[in-house]
Amino acid sequence: MTASLLEIADLRVSFRTSRGISEAVRGVGFTMGREKLGIVGESGSGKSLTGRSILRLLPPGATLRASRLVFDDIDLLAAGAATMRKLRGRRLAMVMQDPKFSLNPVMTVGHQIAEAYLAHQRASASEAREKALAMLEAVRIRDPHRVYDLYPHEVSGGMGQRAMIAMMLAPDPDLLIADEPTSALDVTVQMQVLAILDDLVSERGMGLIFISHDLRLVASFCDRVLVMYGGRVVETIDARRLAEARHPYTRGLLACLPTLEGGEGELATLQRDPAWLAAP
Repeated sequence: MTASLLEIADLRVSFRTSRGISEAVRGVGFTMGREKLGIVGESGSGKSLTGRSILRLLPPGATLRASRLVFDDIDLLAAGAATMRKLRGRRLAMVMQDPKFSLNPVMTVGHQIAEAYLAHQRASASEAREKALAMLEAVRIRDPHRVYDLYPHEVSGGMGQRAMIAMMLAPDPDLLIADEPTSALDVTVQMQVLAILDDLVSERGMGLIFISHDLRLVASFCDRVLVMYGGRVVETIDARRLAEARHPYTRGLLACLPTLEGGEGELATLQRDPAWLAAP
């Protein structure tokens, strides 16, 4: 693995509820370089909150604590609001799950990409337009000049997701967090988006955190995988060896997946052990 780009130790995110303090992320820690790191787990396991914590973009009422949260030698816990504004988008970017809720419905696709570029670069309007067109072409959108002038409701889900990726990559970030970027897409478009991400990560030498429910997808696409359960990382494994995972939770998730061979029996169900929630 290359030199560390991101270091996290004992990351915790909690919320105050009517029943007291609820900890949604509990002691997460990992180090990554310029690689593709997958984070998998069920809904509510803390995957998205972990990703949002890196950008310090948490819901109201959330409390963030960590022993270490460092990006490229920058202490994100100690960074002020102005520093975080400079980092977000320019060096740290996040692609949300569904473009329908992430793109501005009253701005054209191209204008939004150009705006993201201008927020972090000194450039003229014409230069920003050319950059936006180049990014639309980079994410393999045919006829970028036409798509530039379309509104979000005029593009398909796959094209909207590509536009979101183009917007986040326009400022050339060092780390991209992709929060289930392919979950709303059909299989063919899903593979196209993954190929685009793979090429862009390789060409730009950036780091990628890929958050997903799809274990098979992560195993084929990422370099390493973190498996989360109940706000904790219960297993870290090389993506190519995911089928050899040893933790019973990971084994249970893999057993729940259907196979092409099928069979007449019912799919396995996950048998949870309260000990999984205990400290490692």
